[in-house]
Amino acid sequence: MKLSEIASLLGGRLQGDPGMEITGVSGIEDAGPGDITYLLKPSLAGKAEGSSAACIIVKDAFLPGLNKSQLAVDDPQLAFVRLLEHFHAASRPAAGVSGLAFISEGAEIDSQAAVLPFAFIGEGARIGAGSVIYPGVFVGAGSKIGRDCTLYPNVTVREGVTIGDRVRIHAGSVIGADGFGYIMREGRHIKIPQVGGVVIEDDVEIGACTTIDRATTGNTLIGKGAKIDNLVQIAHNVKIGVGSIVVAQAGVAGSSTLGNYVIVAGQAGIADHVRIEDGSVVGANSGVMPGTSLSKGAYAGSPVMPHRQWLKAMSLTARLPEMNKALQDLEKRLSGLERRLLREE
Repeated sequence: MKLSEIASLLGGRLQGDPGMEITGVSGIEDAGPGDITYLLKPSLAGKAEGSSAACIIVKDAFLPGLNKSQLAVDDPQLAFVRLLEHFHAASRPAAGVSGLAFISEGAEIDSQAAVLPFAFIGEGARIGAGSVIYPGVFVGAGSKIGRDCTLYPNVTVREGVTIGDRVRIHAGSVIGADGFGYIMREGRHIKIPQVGGVVIEDDVEIGACTTIDRATTGNTLIGKGAKIDNLVQIAHNVKIGVGSIVVAQAGVAGSSTLGNYVIVAGQAGIADHVRIEDGSVVGANSGVMPGTSLSKGAYAGSPVMPHRQWLKAMSLTARLPEMNKALQDLEKRLSGLERRLLREE
């Protein structure tokens, strides 16, 4: 692709040979001859100069003294993302239903959808136009999958799940397994029937081997544009708001509500009936106790506390050995003073 074509695609200003052929897109450390890369900070110009890249995407203005072709844009990182999409466009299987797939009577599959071998589509399920169902996917009875969705191999979508448009679910995830609910009677656990569903709104992405449980009644809800990483557990009746992010190995227990654009970092644990307001951040390894309500802010620690308070607590924790020694020294001095006073009496 010629550099002039890239400039036109990105709406950028070019300094260099417009006829230069760009053959790839790469990070600055890995870029080779013919590659285009990007630079976020002018202070890294030396790193750009030392790379083998043919062209550097820069922010707003050309960098003086940089002996390479440059492409100035408003947002270099976004431009880089668009080029990755352009150069590495994902191949899409041809529309149609494989003869090796199992399609139940009453299932509705759009003619523009692709259902690959060994997929199972249950009674009354619906698959929208442009969606791709990879081998080993199970779609249960009555579940609905919207337009342009991708379900990668061995995804399980249980009965009565509703999935919006442009949703991507990575391999091995399970949507709509029973919520974990029991009552104890006469020395044994009695299962609470989980008769609700799961609703996943448009433009959600769900990582590999993540589980999102169906509601006891009503629906577990994943809001529009939310992004959920690999190995995440979302329990029954959880509500996750628009644009929120839940990172790997985090868990959200039953009936908790995350607002819009909340970030839950890796390995955080959120107990049941928690409410987290819009725009909040829960740090890695944090523990949010049952019934907690967090106003907008950044939080860390277990039990969770405001991030600044946690930083102070951690600084004190690091000093505990010397503080303990100082306390022991004070106890010895106090004990000696008490003995001396007793002798004087």
